[in-house]
Parts: sequence; C-alpha cells; structure tokens
Amino acid sequence: MIKMKVSIRFFDDREVRALWDEQNAKWWFSVLDIVAVLTNQDDYTKTRNYWKYLKAKLKKEGSQVVSATTQLKLLAPDGKKRLADMLDYNGIIALGKTFPGTKANKFIEWFTHSDESIDGKSKTKAYALFESSFVNSIEVGTTKGLQQIHGYLFGGLYDFAGQIRTKSISKGGYKFTPAHYLETHLAKIEAMPETNLDEIVDKYCAMNIAHPFM
Repeated sequence: MIKMKVSIRFFDDREVRALWDEQNAKWWFSVLDIVAVLTNQDDYTKTRNYWKYLKAKLKKEGSQVVSATTQLKLLAPDGKKRLADMLDYNGIIALGKTFPGTKANKFIEWFTHSDESIDGKSKTKAYALFESSFVNSIEVGTTKGLQQIHGYLFGGLYDFAGQIRTKSISKGGYKFTPAHYLETHLAKIEAMPETNLDEIVDKYCAMNIAHPFM
C-alpha cells in the first residue's frame, strides 16, 4: 500500500489536513476538518453528524459537492486510520460557499490566497519542498536545518532568507530573544534532547521563543 503524504495547515488555530494524490498530482482536503472550522466545532461526533446532515441536504439539492467527494484514510480521534470524506481544491471552495457568514468568506479568502503574494509564493514553495528530495537532506533538530528550510521557502522573496537575524524584534508586545544573546541561546536550544515527543515539543517551543529569523 502506498503511503500518502500528509500536509497540515492551520486556520484560526484549527488544523486542515490534506493528502497528496501522486497519480492525479493534486491535494485532497479533509471535509470534516473544514466543517469543524466553518462551524467552530471542537466535538468530532457533532462535526460528523452535521456533515452527514449537510451532505444529505446537498445531495437532495443536486449539488456537485457530494459527487466530487472521495474517501481516503485519515487518522481518526481513536488513533486509527479510517476512511474519511475528502474534496479537492475546487470542491473545498464549493463547500465553503454553502456556508453563510463572514467566517466562510474569511476561510475561502485564506484557502485561495493569491499565489502572487509573498505568502502565496512561500506556500507554493512549501508544497514543492514537501514533494522534493531536498527535504530528506535537511538537518533535523538543528539551527542549520531551520536555516535551510527558511532559505528554501523565502529565497528570492526576502534578502534575509535563511539568515539568523541581527536585530531584536517583538510581536504583540512580546519580545523575542535579544539579538546579542541569540547565538548563545540557539546553541543551548540545539543541544536540547529530542528522544521523545515531549522533548521535541519543548525544543521547538524554545526555538519559537528565540525566533531566529526576521
């Protein structure tokens, strides 16, 4: 069985999972993830029941959203991989338009973000990195590895792509590690263990606090 590649993006801190279809060269997105986003629902059972209701309603109306749905295996809340309804790019846009309100509009705007913007171009590069052999050569758990990723994503978009910042920065009133301490701080973070999930989370939380790039 071919193991499909998984991509996870976040909208308002909610994950939107996608699976890469090598044969058709496109991404399939989790319908339940989208429904949870658009209904602001954290309960998996309620989300599934709402999609069941909506799917029946759309089918009765003759909507192509239902006929465009396919099923692929995704990780379920019980920890097992189960068949889940998926839609491609156009299907997700069509699904989003069935929901009223500003949240749906905001989601569609996020989902269809222009590929000509810096965010759009870096997103395209992220997908390309995910599909390339270069991803296998990136150092794991090191500052150099993060520089490789940052340089790949933002090369040609920012002149500081892949470079450790030399200026102190803050966001929303929070000050990240001052530039003159950054080199020492990053060395300490790089030395942190990563033998289990908790250690990995701690390490990357520390890296986020350091915020090595502009």
